[in-house]
Amino acid sequence: MPTHQLIAKVLKNNALNESITVKGWVRTKRANKNVAFIAINDGSSLQSLQIVAEVAKFEDVLRRVTTGACIAVEGLLVPSQGKEQAVEVLANHIAVLGEADPESYPLQKKAHSLEFLREVAHLRMRTNTFGAIFRIRHALSFAVHQYFNDRGFFYLHTPIITASDAEGAGQMFRVTTLDLEHVPKTAEGKVDYTQDFFGRSTNLTVSGQLEAELGALGLGLVYTFGPTFRAENSNTTRHLAEFWMIEPEMAFYDINDNMDLAEDFVKYLISYVLEHCPEDMQFLDERFAKEEATKKAEERSAMGLLQRLHFVTKHSFERITYSQAIEILLNSSYHKKGKFVFPVQWGMDLQSEHERYLVEKHFEKPVIITGYPKEIKAFYMKQNPDGRTVAAMDVLFPGIGEIIGGSQREENLEKLSQRMQEMHVPQDVLWWYLETRKFGTCPHSGFGLGFERMMLFITGMGNIRDVIPFPRTPKNAEF
Repeated sequence: MPTHQLIAKVLKNNALNESITVKGWVRTKRANKNVAFIAINDGSSLQSLQIVAEVAKFEDVLRRVTTGACIAVEGLLVPSQGKEQAVEVLANHIAVLGEADPESYPLQKKAHSLEFLREVAHLRMRTNTFGAIFRIRHALSFAVHQYFNDRGFFYLHTPIITASDAEGAGQMFRVTTLDLEHVPKTAEGKVDYTQDFFGRSTNLTVSGQLEAELGALGLGLVYTFGPTFRAENSNTTRHLAEFWMIEPEMAFYDINDNMDLAEDFVKYLISYVLEHCPEDMQFLDERFAKEEATKKAEERSAMGLLQRLHFVTKHSFERITYSQAIEILLNSSYHKKGKFVFPVQWGMDLQSEHERYLVEKHFEKPVIITGYPKEIKAFYMKQNPDGRTVAAMDVLFPGIGEIIGGSQREENLEKLSQRMQEMHVPQDVLWWYLETRKFGTCPHSGFGLGFERMMLFITGMGNIRDVIPFPRTPKNAEF
């Protein structure tokens, strides 16, 4: 075990007049003739710890203690003489573990734009904003596992490399060991994948759902939580090429059970973060308020960040059908005045502007939409008796739009096979998926929650690149 203490524990335990050792990175240093005041932070807490050092005693080492340097300090924890902190450390010994050139260190004591901090993503976790975000990301990850473990789910590790496309969109990253300078070809002039590592064409997964279904049809309740990949050329504030998905699959659950679980799950996640990250959430709430103040009045959120999160946990989500949603949109003043960019008609895929209108303007609360047209949904969704719609569900959040997508899965072999034919999904590739409908099929459901989108909602950040440590986007894989 390390001999030093985490700053978060020092500030919490407040063991006054005890000798302690702390280590961290220098945020600021100021000095007069007699005393130097050094603020260090080790990432464990939003709050830094003030070190008080006698200039005469530490004159030589203090020259090397600059913003960004890493130091170890041994000293006495005492009540602070200043107003900004409750305690401080009177230094007895200071060691510089790693120097930082003050001329080139990019994080100075001033406000930095989020765009600039993305360019120095290797250092941005040392800032208050990103320290808070990534501590919350850890807490949220832990909460996911806690939730499912406490409810009898089993964590299933599904493949990252796959030969199937669960979404059928074709926007996948190729995985290959073939020499791209000398690609082997068949007699027909096509790429000869039999010479590739797996002997066939393979890709990075877009979803663990299909394999998770196999798990549910043997283990009952399973969930996946892992990275997924989409080769979608979208340079927006809502898209990443690499992101994390949480995908539970449940045997014997119908669409209503699925909606109940999804609503309970996201409420639990929000409540967990509010309870376990109060300091970081308070900081982000204040940051959110400052951001909102810079916007036009009509673009501002009706609630503060913490207010919005508490509101979601305390109110039931509105549940409507797709047809009802279209009717609401058609009758809206936004539609009649031509404020929607995309036209509204039955059969269309709802755009973000439509989803946010329903959530933010019409119902003013999260909404779950069910019964989508089968033409705009995936092949595996259970067909409703009307022949036009499927038992799909999307959970819509304010400021985000769709945050969860799911459905009851089609358990009938004949209907599933026919739908795959209609959508040109190769049945020979997914033979194993079809066989689960031959051997002891049962009603089952599941959904996918985009982890980064949940992070966006909880933290109030405006760009998805700021809630993942090292974002992967078109033309960007720097770190």
